[in-house]
Amino acid sequence: MRSIPDPGFSGDDGRPDAAVVAALSAYDVDPRDRGRGLAVLAALQDSRVLVPVVAVAGETETNAAGLTQEKTTDMAAVLLRGRGGRQALLAFSGLERLHAWDPQARPVPVSLPDAARSAQQNSADALVLDVAGPVTFVLEAEQLRPLAEGMRLLRLADGGWGWATG
Repeated sequence: MRSIPDPGFSGDDGRPDAAVVAALSAYDVDPRDRGRGLAVLAALQDSRVLVPVVAVAGETETNAAGLTQEKTTDMAAVLLRGRGGRQALLAFSGLERLHAWDPQARPVPVSLPDAARSAQQNSADALVLDVAGPVTFVLEAEQLRPLAEGMRLLRLADGGWGWATG
């Protein structure tokens, strides 16, 4: 008998982490303020995010009536393509926000470093958090890279920010 490993989020009720909600609210006041964006990132690295997976047709076949039907279905993470052609992995801070985007999507709870690694594995240039709002936050490649490598964003004594190995 096989057991499924515990993803480390036992007791998770699907609500966004309070620290993430507070950081996103402060960021929403002035999204151009780099410090507010870094505060969101710092809050996110200590919480889980929900990466949506959706059903996509695998193999199809044409039936006797000439209609195409699914023979197999696969589950896949969702990539968003921007106007400029860049791709981003979607993630959500909470279940309600994920379902506002797509009620049929299935949530996969992961740590932010795991989401960053998934974005890189899928050749995504960014990770978009809460694309359906109320506040959307984008983590760019230069932020995903250190997270995927196990680094942590820390507030420095002088009030600045820096990356440190875990």
